[in-house]
Amino acid sequence: MSDAIPPSATIRDRPSGDAHSLTSSRLYLNRELSWLEFNARVLSEADSDAVPLAERLKFHAIVASNLDEFFMVRVAGLKQQLSGGVGEESPDGLSVSDQLAAISERAHELAHMQATALQDRLFPLFPEHGILILKPGQLPEELLKELDELFVQEIFPILTPIAIDPGHPFPHVRNKSLNLGIMFTREGATESGFGVVQVPTMLPRLMKVSGVRLPNGQRAKNAFVLLEDVIARHVGTCFPGARFKGVYIFRVTRNFDLSIDDEEAQDLLQTIQQELRKRERGNAVRLEVSGDAPAASLAKLVKALKLDPERDVYVSRGILNLTDLLKLSAFEERRDLRDEPFTPHVAKPFRDAEDLFSVIRDRDILLHHPYDSYESVVDFVTAAADDPDVLAIKQTLYRTGGDSPFVKALTRAAEAGKQVTAIVELKARFDEASNIAWARTLEQSGVHVVYGLMGLKTHAKCMLVVRREKGHLRRYVHLATGNYNPQTARLYTDVSFFSARPALCEDVSSLFNLLTGYSTPPKWNELVIAPLTMHDHILFLINREREHALAGRPSGIVAKMNALVDADVIEALYGASQAGVPIRLLVRGICCLRPGVPGVSETIEVRAILDRFLEHSRLMRFTNGGVEEFFLASADWMPRNFHRRVEVLCPILDPQIRERVSEMLAWQLADNTKAWALRADGSYDRIKDGGRPVRSQQKFIDAARVTSRSGELGAISSRTFHLAHSRPTSARSSLLPPAKKARKKHGQ
Repeated sequence: MSDAIPPSATIRDRPSGDAHSLTSSRLYLNRELSWLEFNARVLSEADSDAVPLAERLKFHAIVASNLDEFFMVRVAGLKQQLSGGVGEESPDGLSVSDQLAAISERAHELAHMQATALQDRLFPLFPEHGILILKPGQLPEELLKELDELFVQEIFPILTPIAIDPGHPFPHVRNKSLNLGIMFTREGATESGFGVVQVPTMLPRLMKVSGVRLPNGQRAKNAFVLLEDVIARHVGTCFPGARFKGVYIFRVTRNFDLSIDDEEAQDLLQTIQQELRKRERGNAVRLEVSGDAPAASLAKLVKALKLDPERDVYVSRGILNLTDLLKLSAFEERRDLRDEPFTPHVAKPFRDAEDLFSVIRDRDILLHHPYDSYESVVDFVTAAADDPDVLAIKQTLYRTGGDSPFVKALTRAAEAGKQVTAIVELKARFDEASNIAWARTLEQSGVHVVYGLMGLKTHAKCMLVVRREKGHLRRYVHLATGNYNPQTARLYTDVSFFSARPALCEDVSSLFNLLTGYSTPPKWNELVIAPLTMHDHILFLINREREHALAGRPSGIVAKMNALVDADVIEALYGASQAGVPIRLLVRGICCLRPGVPGVSETIEVRAILDRFLEHSRLMRFTNGGVEEFFLASADWMPRNFHRRVEVLCPILDPQIRERVSEMLAWQLADNTKAWALRADGSYDRIKDGGRPVRSQQKFIDAARVTSRSGELGAISSRTFHLAHSRPTSARSSLLPPAKKARKKHGQ
């Protein structure tokens, strides 16, 4: 695969608009197409010979999973807008119909690229590593006989073959399930018949077979056939007496988003439960087909699902539902097919401390996950639950994962008589059911469970512990950019922040009071909260850099996030660039800003890093006339984060932590191995500067190992990269007026 990924033509060929206006549609990239370009970068990693085999398969599965969610939510939403007659254009000037057409074009390109990469370049490597995925007909006769007997005894009794005719209407096909579509004729019938057999999800899809030999003659330890191929071999048993004209695999993606009106819901938990039951009945938005599907059969299927045969049908010559292949047991046995093992290390202050609270009381602490162990966060809540001097614990839970140690600790604390409050976000997409289960478990243990503010998602990640010390109450806080989930904490890069600063702790207390009692404090000491003031504050910080640049003072912005969508923020960044502010952005996923546009964004650079860990932290550095300011945040720069979620922006005041964050950002900006650069036309090029290879995530791994031995926090290297800003000076920033008000429309 080429290191330069061309975007679809639609990204380049948009309405002209007024090129001199910073609100011109020409200056904005489409949000949906930008998300597809992120998946193109993941696909490039999956197709890289430099990536171990099992990791390449993992990246392929990530692409498939991402596209599933994209169609279930984003495409489904656009289709709803189209059917509802919504005519609003996106900031880049595309109508709903134009966006659906462009999405279809690019998604079909990606589907073809992925199938080619899998079938022609990845799967052919499996046999040399002792892994075979075979068709039943490729098995020796004695093994095939065993497989046929297994079908009769263990598989066929579970199947429900359905023939479609006037007496048997088209069945409801479950979201993302695998199904066999079968075209057949019967003796005496004038028309062809159509049948459907759902592949059972309770049976293993990868069926291991023994006794198969590799091309070199040795016995294969890991040989598999797919369950759907075994069923397809026996369609005659499913539909006896029929003559088959075609058998193929298909998979339907449905609208899986929830439609919830908080103001109309008298009981939010009950309303979400009702919506979850309706979710499987959502309209179809995509049909994937693998195999030789007769045109007449496919036409019937498309008609039954009410899909567009050109835009909504994705025909593949490969395997559908790639995430199932991650269960290949062969990869668990072969460390050489995976990334080099890495065990996160417990940071020195926590590793040697008998009392976590005394450590946090002495100084602020920042952890960089997964390089610094997430066990320190778990230990914090565990210590709070078990400490008799702790009187209260308050925590937000957005996505906490299975068998959560946080739920266990909160439950134990409540049962011990402590005041425990959990803000459980029931509307965390695709985690609604598990969050309902956690909420009930917590409530049964005496935890005061709150579902957040009406009409808003609680996306902030924060924990507050109140402890009695020497006759007085002291508060401790933990803030994070990632969820309270130990599983994803090993896969995502995030930062954790511990503090006992009274002003910050007072703000976190006020935030929990806001979430539980709708009470807003008269002032906030340090925190900036969305949806109250965060949007305006980000605009203020950007515009302040612009004023510094115009006045000849040092200016510069370095910001790391997952997505940049908000049109007001993009416009402010353009204005700052026109004033000469150096702006360096690390945006992992969606970016609607066009860097490098002459006269508009010439000083803006956008990079995206894609490596073994998912980049997820949100960090910011503003030069501020030479008096630098640093922040960590739970929010990306998107309208939903600014206006429809409860989010937290927290200043970083400790000099050592500021230096560490500066180094973290610098190493990522120096990455020339796993980084991509966004171009003005929406395309991404892999960065190759010809210098000494720098792979930032590997640098952090190496640094974690070094610091584990040395016992110090955050020393990455003796070499420090200096982030771009204009000439240094000691001038402080002037008091600037508040940023302009946000636009009225926040549709994205």
